[in-house]
Amino acid sequence: MLHPRRVIHSNRALATALGLLWLVVSGCRNTRQPDTSLFRATDFTAENLFSHNIEGPAFDAAGQLYVVNFQKDGTVGRLGPDGRGEVFISLPRPGIANAIQFNSKGHMLLADFAGHNVLQVNMATRQVSVLAHDERFNQPNDLCITRNDVLYASDPDWKNQTGQLWRIGPDGRTTLIANQMGTTNGICLSPDERTLYVNESVQRNVWAFALDRHGNLRNKRLFVHFDDFGLDGMKTDRQGNLFVTRYGKGTIAIFSPGGKLLREVQLRGKNVSNLVFGGPDGRTVYATLQDRRGMEQFRTEVPGR
Repeated sequence: MLHPRRVIHSNRALATALGLLWLVVSGCRNTRQPDTSLFRATDFTAENLFSHNIEGPAFDAAGQLYVVNFQKDGTVGRLGPDGRGEVFISLPRPGIANAIQFNSKGHMLLADFAGHNVLQVNMATRQVSVLAHDERFNQPNDLCITRNDVLYASDPDWKNQTGQLWRIGPDGRTTLIANQMGTTNGICLSPDERTLYVNESVQRNVWAFALDRHGNLRNKRLFVHFDDFGLDGMKTDRQGNLFVTRYGKGTIAIFSPGGKLLREVQLRGKNVSNLVFGGPDGRTVYATLQDRRGMEQFRTEVPGR
């Protein structure tokens, strides 16, 4: 028969041991393990669903994905979550779109580089009209849009390796806001809409402009210069990190708002032309690949802007 004090000491020792075991197990359970699925590219669509000019992915307010030049040039495709698609509209000739944005009214806006227009699509009737045209346009290439439906458009002259930038109001009024640039291509806004990023594909520069309350450009500064490969579409996430497509290299370079390279995501294809954030939590990046004529996807830590 055990002495009562020994029983008490034994019970205390057992309780202490169990408590320590619980802390160890609980600590292991609450330790956040790294998500190995982040930044790993996988196929979203099959290859050869699009023309060589696959570009401009964008989601509408309902979470539906649209991408230009589905099956052939001059179309806009609508894709399901399984990566399968269909032709949503065919543009009036000679139109070929290069970028898509949606305004607050739900209208689709297209940079039509072949027709030298910015087009507007009524999503209910699928009627296509011209929102903006200017005789000084080269070939509108990429678009970004503010919360107040003000568009910014890149406008390169590939032959002469020059470019310009436009501000386009909701009424379609055009204002030339920068010229004498290199081959302007990818364009996007910071989350607070106080900074406009624009890259020059041939010169391999990314420029950052401060925006005043009237939407004018101020304080142009070089954000980053690359020594190799081309540049195409760009987007920001909610923390202001800048995602830059490296055309020919097959990567997407991610920079902090201060210009520090955070990582470079390797894709399966090489000629990555653009990207968009989407998915239920906004943390999936969908990238268009012109050499594969299809799309890839990867997960990120932060949702898109």
